Amino acid sequence: MQITAAMVKELRERTGAGMMNCKRALTEAAGDLEKAIEIMRLSGQAIAHRKAGRITAEGAVAIRMDGSGRRAAMVEVNCETDFVAKEVAFRGFVDAVCARVLAADPAGVDELGGLPLDGQGGPGIEEERRALVAKIGENVSVRRFATFDSQGGRLGTYVHGTRIGVVVDLEGADDLVARDVAMHVAASRPVAVGESDVPEEMLGREREILEAQVADSGKPPEIRKKILAGRLAKFLKEITLLGQPFVKDPDRSVAEYLRASGAAVLRFERFEVGEGIERKAENFAEEVMAQARGH
Repeated sequence: MQITAAMVKELRERTGAGMMNCKRALTEAAGDLEKAIEIMRLSGQAIAHRKAGRITAEGAVAIRMDGSGRRAAMVEVNCETDFVAKEVAFRGFVDAVCARVLAADPAGVDELGGLPLDGQGGPGIEEERRALVAKIGENVSVRRFATFDSQGGRLGTYVHGTRIGVVVDLEGADDLVARDVAMHVAASRPVAVGESDVPEEMLGREREILEAQVADSGKPPEIRKKILAGRLAKFLKEITLLGQPFVKDPDRSVAEYLRASGAAVLRFERFEVGEGIERKAENFAEEVMAQARGH
């Protein structure tokens, strides 16, 4: 059967795949459009499986808020290169995933993968992810998400480009204060709201390091004790939101800024694309040689 341009066009519109991929699938399916779609879906699953082990340290963060301004969702979706992170198809997938998180509030990434991406009973997010891998030629992973139901009455959000996203839950804050604090979190990356929120494991590791440093100082025990207390206090100020100098007014802390504004922070989340992912060192000469050898 002759494969016409109109048939290829229709398949491209329905799948979003490239022209040559559509033509090959239609040829294999003898012109049967539905069979060609199934062939492409199976091919996409195979491609996704082959690429599943490849490191995804690039990508994008997206935030969505509902009409009330009291519910929000934030997601991080990863890919392999910054180039693909800017692609329309990838960005559309990220935004759609974020919309589903906001609407469905899934318990985890596995549950999220089974939800229809369109919210109307269509293909699931995991199935659409595999199809996207086949289309763009890179591994894609939905890494994490966070949802917020404001306990304080005000959510502040900020996205820096597409790589850093922040959501802050505040009470007693107006929109300006909420955004200011969200921007501060994006810039200064605190690990906790206040000192009592710092993970005990992190505090213990730092204390061990400081104790070893002080022990080598040769100073009397009572002096070493004071030095240790001072260094721990400095460490806690540096890593807590309330202790940090406010980025828009470094002469006062975030805690002082919030008190002057009559506001308080209850919770925040900060996502940065690829943080904590070990990136593979690229050797482009070897990569080119491997491709030349057909590996």
